[in-house]
Amino acid sequence: MTAIDLPPSLLATLPGSAYTDPAVFALEQAKIFEADWFCAVRSADLAGPGAFETVQVGKESVLVSRGRDGKLNAFLNVCRHRGARLCTSERGTVKRAFQCPYHAWTYGLDGKLVAAPNLTGMPDVDRTEFGLTKLHLREWLGYAWVCLADEPPSFEETVVGAVTERLGGPTEIDAYGLDGLALGKRIEYDVKANWKQIIENFMECYHCATIHPELTEVLPEFADGYAAQYYVGHGAQFGGEVKGFTIDGSEGVDRLPGVSEAQDRKYYAITVKPGVFVNLVPDHVIFHRMFPLAPDRTLVRCDWLYLPEVVESGRDLTRSVELFHRVNLQDFEACERCQLAMDSRSYVNGGVLVPSEHHIGAFHDWVRARLNS
Repeated sequence: MTAIDLPPSLLATLPGSAYTDPAVFALEQAKIFEADWFCAVRSADLAGPGAFETVQVGKESVLVSRGRDGKLNAFLNVCRHRGARLCTSERGTVKRAFQCPYHAWTYGLDGKLVAAPNLTGMPDVDRTEFGLTKLHLREWLGYAWVCLADEPPSFEETVVGAVTERLGGPTEIDAYGLDGLALGKRIEYDVKANWKQIIENFMECYHCATIHPELTEVLPEFADGYAAQYYVGHGAQFGGEVKGFTIDGSEGVDRLPGVSEAQDRKYYAITVKPGVFVNLVPDHVIFHRMFPLAPDRTLVRCDWLYLPEVVESGRDLTRSVELFHRVNLQDFEACERCQLAMDSRSYVNGGVLVPSEHHIGAFHDWVRARLNS
């Protein structure tokens, strides 16, 4: 059966090779992850001058650091001399500069070449021209987003636009005050599945009644199979007896002060392509960042964010964190289960999407368009 033969209720998915072929993954690295805005680090994690973090963006290692002027900068993590990896640690702090461990070429926090053996004997070497390769960087929602493209796409149209399109307005997310929230918990998941499996899973709730018993107790409408982001501006309503977004429906912590009555007791889910999920509830925000490492491997960093006073007070956040942690484990197990079949002859032409998943077809169209550009 081909896509043309399908009944109107069903849409064809991407073929199985889209999730396993190294050539497809390499093309995605070049035309998606190295071309779009990529959410790299949480700004507050780099508190003072010299603080840095390295992250994988496409096939590149990216170094994000805070300069002496207090601003964040992003560079390719490559020494300009012979190409050695400049920083091999995932995170840390340097006092004044980054020094390559191979030949001691040294770069200031602004990326400028400041020293190298015998450099004074080479007056024709421009210290800016031979500084680190600088990348575009924008800060929004408390995170630093980087773009490796020479000419980045509009941040407002892509990143901000994705949030606006989902919530129905450009200022709806401001009520949650993400810039001022504190990190209550971070969990990293090493998922043995293609990054697209994870996005597709997050976008639909056809599976919710099957694998998310705790979530559907808190958000009963999810048991009907329609995800919150299927409807523009719609937030999934808490169940009548539910007091908070917790594992047992018990009361949560202090409500975010900007959350309106219309947003209270509701859950909103947002996908920002190519790899960010933002989950909004009245008393906290759950923020996922995906780092695709191989066709069948994706690192997911998940942050639970609360009011600073809630985190500083030492209040027990276990019941709050446990709900979405359990959802994550359930989702990622399902993604890994699907990944196992992507090379099967039964899936060579892909599968199908039912009506409550038809919006995933738009995501597939986006992927095809990007790879064919």
